[in-house]
Order: sequence, then C-alpha cells, then structure tokens
Amino acid sequence: MEEQKEETITLKKTTIWKISAVVLGILFIISIFTGGFGFRDNAPTGGTVLDDTGNNEPTIIAKVSVDDDPVLGNKNAPVTIIEFSDYQCPFCRRSYTQVYSLLKENFINTDKAKLVFRDFPLTSIHPGALPAAEAAECADEQGKYWEMHDKIFDEQNKFGQGTVPFTNDDLKKWASEIGLSTGDFNSCLDSGKYKSEVEKDFSDGNAYGVSGTPTYFIGNDKDGYVIVGGAQPYQVFEQAINQYL
Repeated sequence: MEEQKEETITLKKTTIWKISAVVLGILFIISIFTGGFGFRDNAPTGGTVLDDTGNNEPTIIAKVSVDDDPVLGNKNAPVTIIEFSDYQCPFCRRSYTQVYSLLKENFINTDKAKLVFRDFPLTSIHPGALPAAEAAECADEQGKYWEMHDKIFDEQNKFGQGTVPFTNDDLKKWASEIGLSTGDFNSCLDSGKYKSEVEKDFSDGNAYGVSGTPTYFIGNDKDGYVIVGGAQPYQVFEQAINQYL
C-alpha cells in the first residue's frame, strides 16, 4: 500500500477575511437579539461590525489617525486599537467592563497591541459625556489619564445598566479620589480648555464614518484597519487583532 501523502493547505489572506466575515455575521445576528447592538436611528450607542452596504467582507480603512490622544501600551506595538467612545454611553461601559481588562492582559501588556482612546461624545443623549472627556484630558496633565478613564466607568457601574447621570461635581470628587491635585484639576475642568480637543476627536470620527459608540479601528497603517462596532464579545477583538500578528 502506498503511503498517503500529506496534503498541505495554505489559506490566503483573502480567504481568512471571508471566514472572519462569516463569523462576524453570525455574531451580528446574535447581537441583534441580545440587545448589544444598534444603529444610529434607533440606538446611537450600538454600532455595527459590518459596513452599512450589507457586504460580507469587513470594512477596511486604509489609515486612521491617532492624533495626539492618550496611548495605553507600547507605542511601537504592531497592532493599534483606536477606540471612539462616549464616557456616558452604556454600551461603551459594557465594552469597558467585559473586554478592556482582557485586551490589557492578553495584548497590551504583552506589547502586541496598543490602545488609543478618542472621544466621540453623543451630547444630545449623553450630556455628561463632553465634560467627562474634558475631565480625562485634565487628568492627563497630571499623568493620570487612564486612572480617570477607569474611574469614570467604574463609578457608573455602581448604578447598574443604562445611562447614569453625573455632574461636574462628581467628576471633581472622582478626581480627588484617584489622587489628583484638586485645585489644578478643578481649574482645568472649569476653564473648558480641552473642549476643542474633544470636538476635534468627534469631527475626525465623523470623517471616518463613526455613527455610534463604541467604534473600534483595529490594525496598522501598513495593512489597514478593520472596523469593530458596538459592545462585541472579546472573541471578536481577539480574532481581529490576531489577523495582524
């Protein structure tokens, strides 16, 4: 009997994307029925993992600017995760709660990816989102951007799901609790000095087609960026990142 020769199958990158699209499509359908998804007209804080044309291929953006926004992780990491987010958005908070720590553990802390946070405050439904974004920028002056970022979401988590109202006084209280110089922070927040910075992020997001939060662009300038929208499961992010490693 002749020995059966081993067959080796090589998957081209386009084939991988097609397989990925099928998986994302299944998750898309599941998300609709589990409430973790929405469109701008009926749920501005939902987002979409595929483009609005109904194509089966994931939307690829050639290049997305990180501007001068805060970076978590090694700036030379091969994969960049650019998040457009709203601090008062329940879906953004869900993504923070369920995905953020896993991304840090498995990709950011291992120098495989870096996270860039860009603001996309939906002020018509989340009046606290703009001052919260400004508060995080003020915390960045004292080297505690990510501490304030985490604090804003963590405090809202104490009140359960849904949109949680908070005031500038709450932001000042939280700043004090993470050890910021309250005098400098309060002066910064009251001045509104970072409003234009936050508005620029929002404008850039619009230019990239962001219509809901959270929206993530994952990839690099060489190979482009795939879009992941909404509070998707960690596995969606894991798959998207691994395609660039």
